[in-house]
Amino acid sequence: MFLPKNFHLLLLLSATIVFAGCDYNNPRLRKNKKPISFSSVEGITFTEVSRKQKNGLSFNEQGYHLAPEWRLRFEPKDSVALYSPEKKQFVNFPLSRGIDSIFATSHSFFKMLHMSKDSMVLDMLQAKDDTLDRTNSAVRMTFYADNYIKNNLHATIDQARHVSHADSVFLKKLIGRANADIKNAFAAQQPVNFISKRPAMQVSFWHRTPKLYYNNYDYADNYMTPTFDITLSKAYKHFDYSLSVFVDAKGQITYRMPMVGFYGDDQAAANYVKISKFILDNYLKPNLTVVPGQTLGIPHTSIVTLHIHGRQPAFAQTVSANK
Repeated sequence: MFLPKNFHLLLLLSATIVFAGCDYNNPRLRKNKKPISFSSVEGITFTEVSRKQKNGLSFNEQGYHLAPEWRLRFEPKDSVALYSPEKKQFVNFPLSRGIDSIFATSHSFFKMLHMSKDSMVLDMLQAKDDTLDRTNSAVRMTFYADNYIKNNLHATIDQARHVSHADSVFLKKLIGRANADIKNAFAAQQPVNFISKRPAMQVSFWHRTPKLYYNNYDYADNYMTPTFDITLSKAYKHFDYSLSVFVDAKGQITYRMPMVGFYGDDQAAANYVKISKFILDNYLKPNLTVVPGQTLGIPHTSIVTLHIHGRQPAFAQTVSANK
């Protein structure tokens, strides 16, 4: 992982600027001008079990999931250890503390709402320029201490992160709409899978690896925009086409739109769609086993991007060149 040499300094500077922009003369804040302290929970490992929007849901209508991913531990001397799945170890980040239970770490600002040795609840705050919005949090995060999960809940971390009843009801409604009309497709938590039936057709999924320092391990790209390279190694000629398709609950593929711009050239657009649709219908569909995308274990219509590459065998290229 890449970490700029001045990363800690930049974070502390940005936090100082934002904290300085807070209205310390606000009457509500006068009672608590002392920076928040984490001494009572230092050394305790907390795991995030829930991350919700203002409406209390973890999902939105596009299928995006505010997944609880963080594990953290407050350390002495103003630092926070965040777990890195990539490195499989905790990585220390600087901690900046402000008044009104506000703090900053890992290029994010938070307001602590509840803190005990068993659990924490905090709001992720939005910072714009030198102003911090302390009242309109977009995300609420709930953490349980690892010991609490094991000894009090008698559960695993995955069990503690179960989908709520409200989310289940919401998602089943979306699934019903998507299966009734493909135009209501939304991202599947378990994306579509394509399996080639022929050695001459290779399928590769674009797997994006999240980074702690850039997006705090947001895995959303892998299911929000599932993308595949499909290469036909014995094509009649070289070609490359990029298109978006619907895949319904039965694994049926429907052409959606090309994924390139034509800048007003209607004829070029029509030809592109005609040829790429022909390749999809006559080469891909008959030679692919399609596993539809699923959410809550229920198949539903979702959208997938395909980059189709035709590659002419070397022998055929030589014959063609000699004609």
